[in-house]
Amino acid sequence: MPWQPLPRIAFAVATYPFETKNENELPLEIGDDLYIIEETADGQWLRGYLLAPPSLLAGLTSVKGQPLEARVFSGIFPRSCVEIREVLGDGDEHSDNSSNYQGDDDAPQVGSDSGKSGVASSVRKSYARDLENGSRSHRPNGTMLGGVVTRAPELKIREPGVPKPAAPVPMLRLGDETPTSTMEPLIDEIASCLREWHSTNFHELLLTRQYNKLDKVSQLIQTLDLSRRQFLHNLLTTREYNALREKTVWDLVRGNKLCGGEVIVRDPNERGRVLTGDDSVVEITKLQSVMSLLDEPPQPHVELSALHHLMVDIRSFAGSSNEPTTLVLYLVSKSVGGTLTTLSESYMIEVPSGGTMGYLTRNPQMRTLFTDLTSADIGDGPSADSELYLIVKVRSPQQIVMGKPVSRSGSFGQPNTPFSKDKPASSSGGKTSRRSLMWGTTRSAFSRGGTKLDSLSEQPEDRPRTDTIESRDGGFPPSTAGSKAPRPSVDGPQPTQMLAERMVGIGVLSLNSIMKQDEETEHVVTVWSPSAKFTAEKYDSTEGWNGLVRDLLESKSGHYEKSRRAERLQIHLKSFNSPDADALIRATPTLLAGISKTNKMGFSGAPTKPRSDIYVTLTEALLARQNLISRFGASATTISSNVHGANLMVSLEVRRQSGERIEDCIYPSSNSEPLTTWRSFAVERGEHWDQTLRLSLLPADVSMAHVVFTVSDLPGAPFAIAYMPLWDQQAFLGDGPHSLLLYKLDEYTQTAQAGPAGKGGYLSLSWSARSDSSEVTGPLATLRVDTYLCSTRFSQDRIVLGLLKWKEGPRDEIPSLLKQLIFVPEIEVVKLLSDVLDALFGILVEYQGNDEYEDLVFTALVRVLGIVHDRRFNLGPLVDHYAENKFNYPFATPCLVRSFTRLLTKPTESETARKLRATLKVVRHILKFITHARGQQKVKEAGIGITGSTAGFTRHLQSIFKALDSMMRSTAPVLVGSQTLAVQHFHTWLPELTGLLTTEEILHIAIDFMDSCALVKGKLVLYKLVLIINYSKLELFAGPEQRSALSANTVRWIAPHWGRTDDITDQWKEQVRLCCSVLASQVDHLNSEIPDYIPKIVGSYLSIQATELKPKNRFSLLFPTTYPFPSKQIPGDPVQFDEALIELSAILSALSNSPNGMQLELAAEDLTSLLKNTLHVHMSILQGEAFPSSWLSVYIYHHKSTMRTLQYLASILLESFLPDPDEAEDFDTELWRMFFCTLLKLVGSGHLALETFSEQKRRAVWKIAGDVREHGAELLRRTWEAIGWETSPDERARYGLAKMGGYQVQYVPTLVGPIVELCLSVHEGLRRMAVEVLQTMIVSEWTLSEDLSAIQTEMIDCLDGFFKDKTMTESILQKLFISELLERFEPLSQVEGDPLYSALKGLIETIAEFLDLLVAVHSGDVTSEASHLINRLQLMEFLRDMQKEEIFIRYVHQLAALQFDARNHTEAGLALRLHAELYDWDPTKLTPALQDPDLPEQSHFERKERIYFDMIKHFEDGEAWSSALAAYKELQVQYETNIFDFAKLARTERAIATIYEKLAKGDKLVPKYFKVVYKGLGFPLNLRDKAFVYEGSPTERTSAFTDRMQEQYPAAQILTSSDVDSEVEGQYLVVSALSPHRDLNHQVFQRARVPQPIRDYLLSAHAQMFSVSSKRSTNGPVETHYAEKTVYTTAEPFPTILRRSEIVDIRTIRLSAKETALERIVRKTQEMTAVEKRLAEDDDEEIAQLMVDAINISVNPDSESSVSCYRQLLPVSQSENDEEPELDQQENAIKMALVDHAIMIKRCLTSFARSSNPVLLKGYEDSYKHFLVTFAPEIAIFSPAQPSRDNASNTASPTWQRSSPIAESLSPDAKANTSTANTTSVVEEAAAAQPISMKQRGTRLSFLGGKKKDSQHSNGDTPSSKQTKNDSDSNSQVSKSKDNPNRRSIFRSQSSDTNTSSSPYAQSTQPYPNGIIDPTTPDWAMDRSRKSKEVVDIFERDFDRPNDGGIGFNSVKKRLSLLKLGKKPSKPNGFFMGGVNEE
Repeated sequence: MPWQPLPRIAFAVATYPFETKNENELPLEIGDDLYIIEETADGQWLRGYLLAPPSLLAGLTSVKGQPLEARVFSGIFPRSCVEIREVLGDGDEHSDNSSNYQGDDDAPQVGSDSGKSGVASSVRKSYARDLENGSRSHRPNGTMLGGVVTRAPELKIREPGVPKPAAPVPMLRLGDETPTSTMEPLIDEIASCLREWHSTNFHELLLTRQYNKLDKVSQLIQTLDLSRRQFLHNLLTTREYNALREKTVWDLVRGNKLCGGEVIVRDPNERGRVLTGDDSVVEITKLQSVMSLLDEPPQPHVELSALHHLMVDIRSFAGSSNEPTTLVLYLVSKSVGGTLTTLSESYMIEVPSGGTMGYLTRNPQMRTLFTDLTSADIGDGPSADSELYLIVKVRSPQQIVMGKPVSRSGSFGQPNTPFSKDKPASSSGGKTSRRSLMWGTTRSAFSRGGTKLDSLSEQPEDRPRTDTIESRDGGFPPSTAGSKAPRPSVDGPQPTQMLAERMVGIGVLSLNSIMKQDEETEHVVTVWSPSAKFTAEKYDSTEGWNGLVRDLLESKSGHYEKSRRAERLQIHLKSFNSPDADALIRATPTLLAGISKTNKMGFSGAPTKPRSDIYVTLTEALLARQNLISRFGASATTISSNVHGANLMVSLEVRRQSGERIEDCIYPSSNSEPLTTWRSFAVERGEHWDQTLRLSLLPADVSMAHVVFTVSDLPGAPFAIAYMPLWDQQAFLGDGPHSLLLYKLDEYTQTAQAGPAGKGGYLSLSWSARSDSSEVTGPLATLRVDTYLCSTRFSQDRIVLGLLKWKEGPRDEIPSLLKQLIFVPEIEVVKLLSDVLDALFGILVEYQGNDEYEDLVFTALVRVLGIVHDRRFNLGPLVDHYAENKFNYPFATPCLVRSFTRLLTKPTESETARKLRATLKVVRHILKFITHARGQQKVKEAGIGITGSTAGFTRHLQSIFKALDSMMRSTAPVLVGSQTLAVQHFHTWLPELTGLLTTEEILHIAIDFMDSCALVKGKLVLYKLVLIINYSKLELFAGPEQRSALSANTVRWIAPHWGRTDDITDQWKEQVRLCCSVLASQVDHLNSEIPDYIPKIVGSYLSIQATELKPKNRFSLLFPTTYPFPSKQIPGDPVQFDEALIELSAILSALSNSPNGMQLELAAEDLTSLLKNTLHVHMSILQGEAFPSSWLSVYIYHHKSTMRTLQYLASILLESFLPDPDEAEDFDTELWRMFFCTLLKLVGSGHLALETFSEQKRRAVWKIAGDVREHGAELLRRTWEAIGWETSPDERARYGLAKMGGYQVQYVPTLVGPIVELCLSVHEGLRRMAVEVLQTMIVSEWTLSEDLSAIQTEMIDCLDGFFKDKTMTESILQKLFISELLERFEPLSQVEGDPLYSALKGLIETIAEFLDLLVAVHSGDVTSEASHLINRLQLMEFLRDMQKEEIFIRYVHQLAALQFDARNHTEAGLALRLHAELYDWDPTKLTPALQDPDLPEQSHFERKERIYFDMIKHFEDGEAWSSALAAYKELQVQYETNIFDFAKLARTERAIATIYEKLAKGDKLVPKYFKVVYKGLGFPLNLRDKAFVYEGSPTERTSAFTDRMQEQYPAAQILTSSDVDSEVEGQYLVVSALSPHRDLNHQVFQRARVPQPIRDYLLSAHAQMFSVSSKRSTNGPVETHYAEKTVYTTAEPFPTILRRSEIVDIRTIRLSAKETALERIVRKTQEMTAVEKRLAEDDDEEIAQLMVDAINISVNPDSESSVSCYRQLLPVSQSENDEEPELDQQENAIKMALVDHAIMIKRCLTSFARSSNPVLLKGYEDSYKHFLVTFAPEIAIFSPAQPSRDNASNTASPTWQRSSPIAESLSPDAKANTSTANTTSVVEEAAAAQPISMKQRGTRLSFLGGKKKDSQHSNGDTPSSKQTKNDSDSNSQVSKSKDNPNRRSIFRSQSSDTNTSSSPYAQSTQPYPNGIIDPTTPDWAMDRSRKSKEVVDIFERDFDRPNDGGIGFNSVKKRLSLLKLGKKPSKPNGFFMGGVNEE
């Protein structure tokens, strides 16, 4: 099908899924982003790119903090599956290349992942280019930065043949709003955040294993995704949406904090949209601070008067009984002291028999709403410490057998346990239950388990009837409401069994936490019963146990168990918060429709509805055997023996005086029908009922009624009666407990009044027990009850009652009543508020004119109104309601005014002052009464024709305020309290005056009052400022005239309290903050006041900024309007900020952005300093000093607002501060500099660099500020040109500049740095402008000095600083500004040899090179550690050349820190040396202080010395002893010869000594070296085909090194041979081991017995040449032997900073016969020493045989392979008498090497002789005699013959000193610092062996044997002078020892000793004379505990390398090498890893 290219790329979204059938089709999923480039002719198919989300694996290679790259796929897809959203076009005309996305011309292969096809790179280039061209940024605010040109469903066709564009990257979408975004902005906000977190943060958390955080983020993502769907589907109510918006906004904040991002302000009240630069800065700042610092929105302070309600819904109840069950629910409160208070009425639920109640049987009676709980009740008040519980009591009927106690375990079939008498706990408030008696049924209660149900403190209320005969007065109805059984007949036989309800269990649920959460919750309540025996129940809270069970349910055993009858009670709970329960039920029909309310017992606050409830709680009956029951007309008697007390039950009725019952007035629970007679449940004697009833009586009945109680013992008849009157001494019975006397029920006491005979009637008896009666009569039987009155009708207070009936009582008592009103409990007044107020106003009007009465009433009125401020009662609305609706006392006005004025006239008297303070709190209400009274008075006066009293009244009223003003002006200390109260409450008085005065008059009163406060001090200032805020909030002053009057006066009122000051106190800061709040409340209406405020704001800001700001962990909410300020704890670490600075910056921004402008020209201050200060403040804000720069929204807002300010300031500067060139000296350089600095700081701010941001931040910045940089560029052009002077035509032609020079030259080079930063911007407009400015600067500088070095210096400084903290962008990488700068000088390039142009070219080359170096160091895109270090070193070299010392030093220390972190200590020291080299050892020359690193000003000597100390520390840590020694020695010279500081010299010498000690004891001193050749085209040019020597650690093996290289170059292949073609694809590393090249002429070879490590160390220090043997010939005559070596020379000696050095020279050298001999002897000695060491550790047959064979070859005089043949190379004396011939250096070296070899063989043979291994013993026998012959000359040297003595002495006691000569001529291996075992005995010759620690063994070495006891202690012999001489001779170059047969015979005689038990080699560690250890004994032999890790370094190097060159190896050599290759690979330190010979 023919494809046609589109004219422009189209962006589309997949709207339908598409599954592929062919290879080149693209599979689509809904929502995929597509970019379309072609379509078919019919338009049915499209071709383009699919941008898939990035793969998480891309995170492995991504740069930290950068989003992952999208994956790009290409292919074709049907038109029907996509919707074209927009066509991407050019941003503007001039950048016509951007539409083609100039990328790679060929599109990737169809259907391929173009991520592999090179598209992604071109994508990035084009994306960056679009940005640079400005094509995506020249947009009005709100459109897409991506550039929407059209929204076209039809596409125009592009000409065929035009190359296809590359796949675009995702557009820089700034306005990617979906159609829903205007209605619900959060839909897009959530999508944007989720995309960003997924692409930028998710992989980071995963790869850094922050799983906790990852878990939180993923949960947030799920929550937000759900929220987004809820917004999209639009199914919630408005209220739910509001809550969801707030929650979502905070979820986004939480997510951004978790992901480390900045917090973006979205306002829940604005539907969640991002607040922008057009919104109120005050609002943004408030929200930003809260969101950034807190984890949740600060909840407004809930007044404690708010009421809480709890819905309880019984979801299911599973019991196991056959009887019906009653559940009683009620609330109790437990205080800290442990006292329980019943809070609510009871709610009863009847569970039908069968014991289960599930969801199927639900009915409205299953749930209730507990209403009107206060914050204190639920434990939520500030000092609330009570706990709230829900109590569930379970009651069930149980059978009663006549006369026997009933068990709680129920009925017939089960035995009664003795434990059945448990009683419910006494402390619960009584609860009533109803219908609790089951008569005559035979089902057992809760009978499945047949045992007790956990006794809940239930209180069943109805009891079985116990009397079978109705009492004579008909007191009891035929059956109770609760009885289900037929009543027994009167005269038939009584049933022997009946049912009585009992409490069988209790459950407790704590509610405090539930009440504080909004969500609905489900809980299972465990029901507990008393247990008869000890149970293993765990009383823990997880099982539902609560300690309250013990308080509410008694258990005789003290133990409880889970009830077996009430198994499971599931409750559903939801708390509400609403002032009115009825309104709540109406407002929440879904949850609460039809629910029954359960009231609180008592009032929560002031009652708003009439209520009259009397609560009676039946507690217990004292009916023990010793209690006496009272009788009518006789003394008390004992209780009848018929009363068993097993089933006590109480019946209750309410009767009038006559004894007549009051019907239906008893309510056992909130949901039960009223009863006339109520019966309790049954208890045993001593148990409690704790049942509460509510009595509801008519007011008329209350004072005449009484309550009657009868007590019966079931199933018997009632036997006792008690009564309680409700009215007592003219008031209602007091609340609390009452003890009622129980009277025997007989004919006298069964009626209320006396009978016909005039005798009897219980009302004539005393109802209450006197406290002293028991002393006379013994304890009386009583019934304990509690009463509680909750009524708005009746009062229990006599004073209140007297006041209400003041007209009926005696008049003279009124004053005392009024005085005593102050002592009445508040609740009594609150309950009868209207009546009390009526009484007070009645008295006031009655006695008007009487000052005493008026003042008394006024005081009483203030007392009553004062309760308004009692937080327990929300009384304010009730007082207002009374004043507006019930108050009708028109003539009260003058009385109130008079009393108030009297108080104000004498405010300083102590009594008056106290009353005045109380009055000032309630003036609002008094004024309300005055207003209403005045209104009523006017009506009355109009009725009788009086009209003229208004003026007089107004005068009276204003006199109050005049008195108040004079009080405020007073400075008397006693008045401070009154003044404070007046200021605090004054704003509440003004609205009450509206009915009396005009708004104008009220405004004057307000202004006068504020003026009178001018002199206030201290905290009063703060209250005064709060009052101004409150003025601004008053509706009264909302009119424009009032507002402008207030604004005009506010300037004057607040001026003294802020502004510039040096005395900053906490109070002053608080004043400043309140001043900000004042302005925030007026900011929309300010005009001419602004110039007065700006200096104050700026002054305050600068004053606070000058103080030290400390991090805080509490945050005071911004723009407070109350004092003290509300504050919140900041979670997490303290944050540094200052609320005052934040508020000042916000207010400054608000004023400068106000439509009226700043109007600074009108300010009173000096304009220049004001402008400077203003610029200073803006600079400080931009630098993030006012608030953290992570507060993104506010910070960006300030960028936009600062831009506006700068535009305004520029207009002032251009108008007033730009003098004519003739008056150039008047030009204010500093002011303009500050202006330019602020402007450049603003436009160069990283927070505006959209192109570097993640999606969410980019959208936010664009929305908040738009394109600030574009405006900034324009402003820069305008102002910069303005300060330049006109150019001449010639200059115009040369430079193309209209203006330049002039004042501009003042700013070169100071502004070069900031301008260069702008040149690096991606923003094209800004960059072009900056380049233009830079051009003028260059021209100006050249014109002045013809030198650009100043500009170069500034540019280098600037670029260095810029790279320290800015991210890299395309424009930097491409160095765009350099080409643009060259373009600006294009005309000059035409002029040949123009000096400026050539200077410019030089400058640009330098800068370009510096940029490249900086990019290389800072790009983070490092191929390897080495290349990174090289980049750093090149940069440092550049800086040193440029004399940029400070920057150079910073990089040096960064490099040292890098190396230190990588544990490369030596290299860190070498890096520091670069710094040290900058200084001389000059104690007089000073060097300035440094910031980074932090170094003080000091002399060159001190600075250098300090750096040397750090250097040496690093060298010692890295064990680079030679470098450390060199540094110490340099210090040593300086201390000795320069500053003569001998103390330091001594310390230095000691340190040097310590190092030499370490070297002496050292074991591995020489690092390993490896040659690495880089082959293959995969390596960059700077590495390809180059060879390097790498330094490893002394113990590093080749395998470990290759692993290390493989880590650095994961793609490389490691090879060991170099047969790789240079042009091959890929990466190949050829690795081989090298050793430092040994200088065989070194002095160390002239000495025998030099320890091997020391020799290696001396030969390898500062190695620069390395060698490897390439060929060796050791056959034939020794004179023909030779070896060839390849020697590599590196660029610098080791150690180096890079741990590597490039090989610069390779040459081959041929060793002469003597050199070959020396090298071979030394190598042989090392090889055999290594095998000896191995043998000592592991007595292996094969090793033993190998060693024996090797020795055999060495001692065989006829073997060509023996090294002894090299003795032929030494000159021989011609005759015996001749002196020994002189030896040259090489010959002496060979001689010493042979001595070392002989010593090693002697040591080995000695150990063979003592071995138990037959192989070794045989080897000894075979080899020893050959050894003596072959190595006789060497033996003569290290064991010179002793003077002849007689044979006996020679044989028996050899006198030649064995130890010293031998030990002194030890082989070089002797000091091999490794110990082999922890024994102390040492063999002399054996001591010279170099052990090889293959295993870390602690056993004795095999060659030490066990013959210690026979050893001779000959070490103690004093050496003879001959020996001494021989000793010294043996060290001389010309040895005098000869091959003397006599000497040989002596030696033989000694050797015979060797075979005896007196072997001198088994000598013990006898110390030398004077306790000195033999200095020649090697450390490893002395200290056996120190084991060598690798003693075979030297071996490894040779054995690891194939020996080519045709050298003939004999069998032992082969076996040595085989041993290396094949034996014991499992040893910890792999034996023979490298070759034995040194090279």
